[in-house]
Amino acid sequence: MKTVLYTFVTLSFLSSLLLAEEVTVAGIGFAPPKHWKSAKPSNNMRKAQFDASSPSGKTAEIYFSHFGSSYSSGMTKANVDRWMRQFENPLGEKVNTETINKIRVTYAQAHGTFLSGRFGQPKVENPGFAMLGVIIESQNGPIYIKITGPKSAVEANIEATKKMVTASLSK
Repeated sequence: MKTVLYTFVTLSFLSSLLLAEEVTVAGIGFAPPKHWKSAKPSNNMRKAQFDASSPSGKTAEIYFSHFGSSYSSGMTKANVDRWMRQFENPLGEKVNTETINKIRVTYAQAHGTFLSGRFGQPKVENPGFAMLGVIIESQNGPIYIKITGPKSAVEANIEATKKMVTASLSK
């Protein structure tokens, strides 16, 4: 009986480590959707990173970045343009800005062949990919949330991401 209980407690603890936990970026707390799984940030520019499953069985990558308050809101368009250039020929480009609790939030979407890879390195073509980029113009500098992956996985996570952003800024 003790072995069964110990195994259950251990497995519960280990699985809780993988579930998405609230993250704070630039003083704003975000409660990721429950189906997002925490992942180790792949580079030091990322404050948090997640993998998000979808009904299609495919997974999207989500990450949060913040570079301090020295980045100005004028950089929003430059970032959106840069994100769009990460597609060979962006399709379905949508950019809209709204205000939530006096904070400007820009959403940028596209799909097509996504060109992944680090700056200055050869790019890898990922056909059938999509992206949702979010720029939150917080008083502590912009917060960037970016989701990329197979189109079905990104699209399955758009509404949950927008709800997370709205809830975080409405506190």
